[in-house]
Amino acid sequence: MDQQQLIDAVNQTMPFGKYAGRKLLELPEPYLVWFHKQGFPQGKLGEQLALMYEIKLNGLEGMLKPLLK
Repeated sequence: MDQQQLIDAVNQTMPFGKYAGRKLLELPEPYLVWFHKQGFPQGKLGEQLALMYEIKLNGLEGMLKPLLK
């Protein structure tokens, strides 16, 4: 993963569901845990959600907040 992919994932907007319109980094951790249990969507969005899950699980979101646009 390169730096631009991380920036893109942090700034990606959730396109559907209860949190539609929010940046992926701003999604609540329980929502990402639910996706982890149910299965992430296929494709790029699923990969980005899985990355946000790992970031939140490891408590790294604070370090990435400056990347939000």
